[in-house]
Amino acid sequence: MSFYQTLLKETEKERNELLSLPLITKGAKGEINLQTYIGFLTQAYHHVKHTTPMLMACGGCLPGHYEWLRTAIGEYIEEEMGHQEWVLNDIAECGGDKEAVRTSATEKTKACVATEVMVSYAYDMIYRVNPVGFFGMVLVLEGTSTSVATQAGERLIQSLNLPKKAFSYLLSHGSLDISHVSFYESLVNQITDKNDQAMLIHSAKVFYKLYGDIFRTIEVEYMQHH
Repeated sequence: MSFYQTLLKETEKERNELLSLPLITKGAKGEINLQTYIGFLTQAYHHVKHTTPMLMACGGCLPGHYEWLRTAIGEYIEEEMGHQEWVLNDIAECGGDKEAVRTSATEKTKACVATEVMVSYAYDMIYRVNPVGFFGMVLVLEGTSTSVATQAGERLIQSLNLPKKAFSYLLSHGSLDISHVSFYESLVNQITDKNDQAMLIHSAKVFYKLYGDIFRTIEVEYMQHH
């Protein structure tokens, strides 16, 4: 069994818990309202805007024997730059105030505690614990989007009666991340240090919970009140 397969096997329980959350299952069927979708995009912006800075930080903190991984991070950075603007444009297409989200102008448009905690844990992992652990977050975010993003986007276009350009983040990440996942698989299979492997498994489990907490927060905020 490759390390990538081991990683998937060891995190299967946490992944299934995330994918069974009501917001994700209903979203995949197109059964969420517009405010919930805008709420999802708002929180997405507040973590997606950190993707490039985190990748840069991770690359800078890796020890010399991971030069090959630092090089790969350079490719990731090129792919990920500017994606937060896609999210903001989607919010605008939905009739939301993208500049209020950018500046966290109101309670509704700023990062929720769950988003703050996930972002903080990622930076802490990179700077204090082990930069390899950051790839636990990559597994969670890219693996989840390939599972449900494209399907949710296509269903929501119909149910919310919005133009396709209101779903650039969801639709692009569903298809884009399929190629990313194979790239990711080839990378983690080259990680042979047992301590780094254990940290990657541990961090992935934590990120599944932290990312799930964002969806749980959105669910309480929107789905249970409307």
